Amino acid sequence: MNKNFDRELLADVAERLIKHLQNRTDVQNIDLMNLSGFCRNCLSKWYLAAAEKRNQPLDYDKSRELIYGMPYDEWKNNYQKEATKEQLKDFNNK
Repeated sequence: MNKNFDRELLADVAERLIKHLQNRTDVQNIDLMNLSGFCRNCLSKWYLAAAEKRNQPLDYDKSRELIYGMPYDEWKNNYQKEATKEQLKDFNNK
């Protein structure tokens, strides 16, 4: 098997992951971080880094909007919950 990713397939997978996370507003970023070591903000930073690597104009706010499916402040106001003591403990022990 070829160890190189097919870029079109990889793009489809990434898009599906992003859309999945946009629909799963019940899943908090801290839970993603505690379980997988990355969250929506990480994806936003990776997207921004990829754009910068290709000299494509993009800023962090727009990158987050692309990942969250709405402006970050809107997502935060509508869906983000305060982290519990247990979530913070897990996060800080990583």
